[in-house]
Amino acid sequence: MLHLRLITPPDRTDDVVDLIEGTVGTTHLAVLPGAARNPAGDVVMCDVAREAGDELIGGLRGLGIDESGSIAVETIDLSLSRRAEEAADDAPGEGADAVLWEQLADATHEESTLSVTYVAFITLATMIAACGVVLDNAILIVGAMAVGPEFGPLAGFCTALVRRAPRLALRSLIALLVGFAAAMAVTVGFSYLMDAMDLFTHDALKAERPNTNFIYRPDWFSFVVAVLAGVAGTLSLTSAKSGALVGVAISVTTVPAAANAAVAFSYDEY
Repeated sequence: MLHLRLITPPDRTDDVVDLIEGTVGTTHLAVLPGAARNPAGDVVMCDVAREAGDELIGGLRGLGIDESGSIAVETIDLSLSRRAEEAADDAPGEGADAVLWEQLADATHEESTLSVTYVAFITLATMIAACGVVLDNAILIVGAMAVGPEFGPLAGFCTALVRRAPRLALRSLIALLVGFAAAMAVTVGFSYLMDAMDLFTHDALKAERPNTNFIYRPDWFSFVVAVLAGVAGTLSLTSAKSGALVGVAISVTTVPAAANAAVAFSYDEY
C-alpha cells in the first residue's frame, strides 16, 4: 500500500476527492479543510494499492496538484485494516509488478546525478578492482562490483530513453563518462604508486590470471550476463522487490574492466 498526503487549493479539493473515490484500490480517505499553511489549502490523505498508484498520481498531476499544491507519496510497511485488504484485492494486478513511473523517475534522477559522493564511490571501487586484477583475487573483484555506483546512471539513461527525457539522458551520460574518466585517471596514479612500492608488478599484470581473465577477454557469455543483469536491474527498480539490486551490481563487470584498463595503461600495455 501507498500513503498519499496532498495539499490542494480549496477550489480543487472536491475534484481531488472525486478522483480518489473514483479510483479502484483507494481507502482511508481523510480531508482536513484549511489545515495547510505553506502553501495554504486543504490537506487530503488516503491510502492506495500500489498497483493503482500510478493511475491516481497521473490523475492528480492532470489536475495540476503538483503545481498548485503538493503530492507526497510514502510506502506503508504495515497496514492492519480490513478496508486496506479489500482495496488491494479490488485493484487490478499485483503490487510487486506495479510500476510507479514518477517514483522511478525520481529515483533514477537522484542516482544519475554527478556528485562528489558518486565520483568517490566509483573511484574507490575502481582502485579496489585494480588490486583484485593484479592479485587475481575474485573476492576483491566482487567487492568492487558491489561498491560501484554505475548502475544508477545506466538505469537513468535507459529510463530517459523510454520516457523521452533528453535532460535525464544527458545527465546520466555525463555521470557515466565523467565518473569513469575520473576513476580511471586516479587508478592510473594509484597503479604508479603501488608499483613504486613494489606491490604492483608488470609480471603480475601479464600473468595468466585464471580467476579474473574474463575481465579483459569478453565473449558471448559476457554479452549474455550483461543482458540478464540489465533485465534484473530494471525489474528491481520498477517493482517493489528491490533486494535484487545488490546482485545486479555484482553481475556487472564495468568497474573491473575499467580498473584493468587503468592498470594496463600504467604499464604501457595498450
